[in-house]
Amino acid sequence: MESERKDAVVVVGGGVIGLTTAVVLAERGRRVRVWTRDPAERTTSAVAGALWWPYAIEPAALARGWALRSLDLYEELAARPELTGVRLVEGVMGEADPDGAEAWARARVPGLRASTDAEYTGTGMWARLPLIDMSTHLPWLRERFLAAGGSIETRTVSDLSEVEAPVVVNCTGLGARALVPDPSVRPVRGQLVVVENPGIRTWLVSETSGETSYFFPQPGRLLLGGTADEDDWSLEPDPAVAEAIVRRCAALRPEIAGARVLEHRVGLRPARDAVRLERELLADGRVLVHNYGHGGAGVTVAWGCAEEAAGLVSGDVPPGG
Repeated sequence: MESERKDAVVVVGGGVIGLTTAVVLAERGRRVRVWTRDPAERTTSAVAGALWWPYAIEPAALARGWALRSLDLYEELAARPELTGVRLVEGVMGEADPDGAEAWARARVPGLRASTDAEYTGTGMWARLPLIDMSTHLPWLRERFLAAGGSIETRTVSDLSEVEAPVVVNCTGLGARALVPDPSVRPVRGQLVVVENPGIRTWLVSETSGETSYFFPQPGRLLLGGTADEDDWSLEPDPAVAEAIVRRCAALRPEIAGARVLEHRVGLRPARDAVRLERELLADGRVLVHNYGHGGAGVTVAWGCAEEAAGLVSGDVPPGG
């Protein structure tokens, strides 16, 4: 019983970072419970368009390593897309030049090339990347965690000291702002429009005139975006913003203009100047590992950060290791 107690871990937070971290810990033999205020389907992660790419995340060098490790795993999971929600999909990163891409991308992402005029009007980079359907992936993560012996409890935590476990892993995302407290964590609001897919099979990200537009084909629907409004806490969809998103995407693919709107989504990305992934020894001897502040790249780095967090739990990986 005593050794079992020492093995006990509570992961606070049930989004993609918390669930992935819990999976890695449980599959390494830890006795893990996830405490989450909301089910995975109601977390910010559920709103994500979820194209794999290191987007707006620091420190860049560490994030690149976490992302590449995650890429390894997403490529494996893409062999079972109906189960995992992960597919490898072709698309264009607008305003990007493969010749100017960083060496890590040219070395690791197969088949990077310049887009053709038919694929994109302007300079673009064609790539085949993981695109994750979060409505499938999050429940799959949850089931994988439960199958590894983990448990999930619906609990609202107002102070990390409330969590009675030898090891606590803080994966609370934007909640860390009040919970730690860490005022450097701030929201970056993203709004999406979900429409019926008019037959589009490739993704596209384009940035013109300071605005980012994208569309991601997911099973049975097309996700259109987007926005990145810093320090905006509103979870209410703005009709004018939605109209602008559809208009910008239709300028890229005219068939989008007539697509029936299915849903409006808003999510608050948990941004921070740098991801906080570190181990803290509390005064009572317990271990607290922080894993938050991933902004809009949580899905992209989830597995790499989870493995490093698990190493920090065991005390055998230095920060950034």
